[in-house]
Amino acid sequence: MASAAHRRGAWTTTGTAGFTLEPFTIAGIGSPQAFQTGETFGNAPLIDYQHPHDLLMVVAVDATRALNRASVSLGAALVGTPPIGPPPFMHRASAIDNPQVPLSHHYLDSTHSTQELLRGGVGLGGVRVNGGVFHGREPDERRTDVDLGRLDSYALQVAVTRGRWSGQMSSAWLTRPERLSTYDAERHTASVSYEWREGDRSVAWMAAAGQNREVHGTLEAYLIEGVWRVSGKAAFYMRAESVAKDILDAGFHPVGVGHTHRQSNVGALTGGYVRDVVAGRLGRFGLGGDVTVYRVPSNLQESYGAPLSVHAFRRVRGRAGTAAVTDHVHHH
Repeated sequence: MASAAHRRGAWTTTGTAGFTLEPFTIAGIGSPQAFQTGETFGNAPLIDYQHPHDLLMVVAVDATRALNRASVSLGAALVGTPPIGPPPFMHRASAIDNPQVPLSHHYLDSTHSTQELLRGGVGLGGVRVNGGVFHGREPDERRTDVDLGRLDSYALQVAVTRGRWSGQMSSAWLTRPERLSTYDAERHTASVSYEWREGDRSVAWMAAAGQNREVHGTLEAYLIEGVWRVSGKAAFYMRAESVAKDILDAGFHPVGVGHTHRQSNVGALTGGYVRDVVAGRLGRFGLGGDVTVYRVPSNLQESYGAPLSVHAFRRVRGRAGTAAVTDHVHHH
């Protein structure tokens, strides 16, 4: 990811561009992950796989202006993040060392790569109100293109920052977000975060809740995660989630078919460790791994049993730590 800022009069403008190699390093169906859902492959709902993200992760321009004690911001993005949910999992301090995608991704922050977006906000002190209009549909299965469409969805967020603490509450009204659904949906989120840093050591954690209100029912997710960086080279991380999934009834429903989906409340607890084994002028090379245990609801036990996920990976990060390539192996 790269960004550049300059001042023009009282406005400060910033351009940001970023990409991921996932369309070329991950199979089209995605990477295996027990109980993960969201988006499609072969025009069927993805289950137990995390889809690859689109090549372009962000292409955006933003401008800010100070007005006495207040500030105003305006932005436009070909690909960008509307004001909904906490920061995306790959960028937030509480998850930066954890390569696994949260099971709650599509309840909290899956709109991070929204295609076509206008946004703005007003801040005063540590309180900020943000709004945005955007194209609400999830990207299609062609991961190297941009899916243009109408600005048909909108979001509103209130964010508060005080010292090491930050929090947000947000709501989004999404027009036909899923490609196999003909129905609109609402998403409501809340999160609180804490970050402490001293030299090479840091602690960051976040607690969040998300709710998707759909024609087939209301699905909720709860998450708490953290990273404890014990030195400039080593970090421990954890994540605990409770997520309502509709795995048993996922799929396409014609217009007028609005039956309630059966829900399966899945729990997941992950603990992991990563260490940079080589650090130099060009970047850092690290090795890591984690283990995930699950709480399987009774209506999925026949299909899943008692799964255990073991995840090993190697990671390359640029000198600034903002660019990364991660390769990993799963065992379930």
